[in-house]
Amino acid sequence: MSADRKRKLTVLGAEALADALLELAARVEVVDELVERLIATPKENIQRYKEKLAALKRRQRFISWRESAAFAHELEMLLADLESGVDDPRIGLQLVAAFYQADGDIFEQCDDSYGNVGNVFQYNAKELFVSYASDCPDKQWLGRLVFDLCRKDDYGVRDTLVDCAAQYLPESEVRNLITRFQASAEGKADDFWKHHWMHCVQSLARQVKDVPLFEQTRLASSGTPTSAACVDIARVHLVCGDAQTALSWLQQVPKDDHHHNQHDQDRLLLEIYGKTGDKDRQKEVAWRIFRRHRSARALSELLSVIGQDQKDGVVAGEVTDILGEKTFSRSNAMFLVETGHLDAAEVYLLNRSDKLDGDFYSGLLPLAEAMEAGGRPLCASIIYRALLDSILRRAYSKAYDHGVSYLKKLDMLAPSVLDWRGFENHDVYVKYLRDQHSRKRSFWPRYEK
Repeated sequence: MSADRKRKLTVLGAEALADALLELAARVEVVDELVERLIATPKENIQRYKEKLAALKRRQRFISWRESAAFAHELEMLLADLESGVDDPRIGLQLVAAFYQADGDIFEQCDDSYGNVGNVFQYNAKELFVSYASDCPDKQWLGRLVFDLCRKDDYGVRDTLVDCAAQYLPESEVRNLITRFQASAEGKADDFWKHHWMHCVQSLARQVKDVPLFEQTRLASSGTPTSAACVDIARVHLVCGDAQTALSWLQQVPKDDHHHNQHDQDRLLLEIYGKTGDKDRQKEVAWRIFRRHRSARALSELLSVIGQDQKDGVVAGEVTDILGEKTFSRSNAMFLVETGHLDAAEVYLLNRSDKLDGDFYSGLLPLAEAMEAGGRPLCASIIYRALLDSILRRAYSKAYDHGVSYLKKLDMLAPSVLDWRGFENHDVYVKYLRDQHSRKRSFWPRYEK
């Protein structure tokens, strides 16, 4: 289909396409930006980039979280201007560096609660920097540029360039970077920046697989072999092919230290026992990972260790165990759905209807949709009610459109429920809503229109 449309558009000719593009550009700003970039010379695109970056730094209007996605797109287009205008890697690197150096001006003028703007620095700008850096012949100059740029990182977005340094620098220059960061850290009283520089050393040591240096620096940063330090060191040893030493470090995790994620340790142990051929312990760990958070993916990983022929027995046993538990777990409910046990899932959810917290809509909505698609209108209705109750109880007006959608969904499902099994029927429930939330005047008109 796409190839056919392209062929038909090509037949129209350049003039017709140019007219259509100009007409669209007059209506849509992003298209207008694209047209300007296409018709500009490389020199003009560089100038556009510099002028836009300077304007960004001077901007006074604060950008709310609602506008942050659009602001992030504006930054992406700015980098696209640069990419279109610069072929010389050294000039390109200097201009991307200028973008990173503007991080303070950019972050101070916006609410980046959703991380949209940060992602531009950590992905778009990084990829462009790596592209230019890979083609830059003067690696010594490049190493100095990276050090000067990343020696300070007030907003936590510049060290992404250190974390991928081995992609564009030879090992000799990576080690020069290590030396520079070590020198910065020596004798400095400022714990924050000292920690930052030592973190850079750790990242670089990991990239060149210098395990002794990584160990030394990681332990110096933590002071004592904490759980986090032991796991980090074990991971580096495993990546470097030394599973036994990795295991020995995990065995040093303090028994009374519960701050580090046990899941991370188990993931490492699973891989370590696979490397060392300790099948019994690998199975034990695989079961532990699976039971901690049942899912179709976790089941697949478990079966890869214990054998695919165990699937039916494992699933049957887990269904029985889940139904026997008194607490509610969204992941357990979803596991029942994913493995095709909709009857069991319905029983599980209805028996725990009082534990369905609509505040966690991202976890409940997929269950409601699965029950609806699976022909379980009562169960779907009870979950949609929990979601709607949460919105109205909190008077969360931003989500009223979703609430209206849930109520209309309940209207649609109600005729299919032949037995309410002790739950209030739809008419009674809607009367309760109107009585309880009659003053929410911005909700009901949306529902009734």
